[in-house]
Amino acid sequence: MPELTDDVRVKELQHAIAEGGPQSAANQLADESDAVVAQVLGKMIAPHALQTLEAFPQERRASILEGVSPARRRQWEVNQGFGPDTVGRLMELPAGIFPADTHITDAIETLREIVKTTFVTYLYITDDSGVLLGLVVMREMLLADRDQTLGDVMLRAPYYLKPEMPLQDAMKQAVQRHFPVYPVCDDGGRLVGLVRGDDLFEQNVYQLIVQAGSMVGVEKEERLATAWPRALRLRNPWLLVNLLTAFVAGAVVGLFEDTIAQVTALAAFLPVLAGKSGNTGCQALAVTLRGMALGELADRPPITIVAKEAFLGLLNGAVVGVLAGAAMFFFAQGQPDAFRLGVIVVAAMIGSCVASGVAGALVPIGLRRLGADPATASSIFLTTATDVVSMGLLLGLATIFLL
Repeated sequence: MPELTDDVRVKELQHAIAEGGPQSAANQLADESDAVVAQVLGKMIAPHALQTLEAFPQERRASILEGVSPARRRQWEVNQGFGPDTVGRLMELPAGIFPADTHITDAIETLREIVKTTFVTYLYITDDSGVLLGLVVMREMLLADRDQTLGDVMLRAPYYLKPEMPLQDAMKQAVQRHFPVYPVCDDGGRLVGLVRGDDLFEQNVYQLIVQAGSMVGVEKEERLATAWPRALRLRNPWLLVNLLTAFVAGAVVGLFEDTIAQVTALAAFLPVLAGKSGNTGCQALAVTLRGMALGELADRPPITIVAKEAFLGLLNGAVVGVLAGAAMFFFAQGQPDAFRLGVIVVAAMIGSCVASGVAGALVPIGLRRLGADPATASSIFLTTATDVVSMGLLLGLATIFLL
């Protein structure tokens, strides 16, 4: 079988590491030559390339960097000057920059050389100090008269991002525009880089994907290839927190031990209430977290969000409560308190669904105000709240009205 060329090998590796994280990518590239690794990293967007490079041993990084083009190395040096999950970490060095008085014929000739090595979508018009004055769309330039200048056909005061802007904020602003490329300017309006729309969306999708795992203690650094000792260190602390909160729910049940002993039918319906109220809370939590990710909470006071989820909990609790109450009534046939047991289940279901809806909205909002990551810890506190309220309501009402 003929040996694979480096170009073919690079394409294969690109596909193989596309779904993994930095450590996984570094593990798969470990046995490749430094030249091949450099080519693969050069095809990645800056944040992924830098994280993968940092996953290699220190003594090998310099050798890999020697195979990366000088332009790409300069770009990475600029990217590393900005924090993680910011626009600056994602941007490329600007290309296609011209002064406003450049004639269109001259611009086209210059572009013939630039596009041999760089993909150019727009031309950027700056003054002598690098301040962005406007941009030129290729179509407008090609259809303009050849004696015109770029300043004559440019779009003035174009929309731009700032390098220190968090990626989530950039996504919220970009989602209504759908430009293929966004200029990045500093506080003085000077053009410092470009961010491609597909890279921005790809990074945002990546953050949304890892959010689901972080809700249950699975950090974004963990992948299928993550070694078990590291996976244990990432997951176990949250499980210990969850254990403590589970003891709280267990203590509530323990308070009503005598009630359960006398009305054994209640034990069969404890998981029913906990499950239904938990699902109600998870729905509220998912909508609230989505609103945070898309910046929708800025347009609505928290009290309206909590009130809406409470009302939805009331309606949903009434529907499932009636069904659960009817089930309890038939389950408890032969007992003198069968009807009252059914009514208690209805009331407990409604109350627990209202409480879980409120908790599903209030917990992430409260955690964010305290400076904690809502996606990481919300589900643990939400589960505790729903278990305590649902079991406490059912057992408490039974104690009051039956014993």
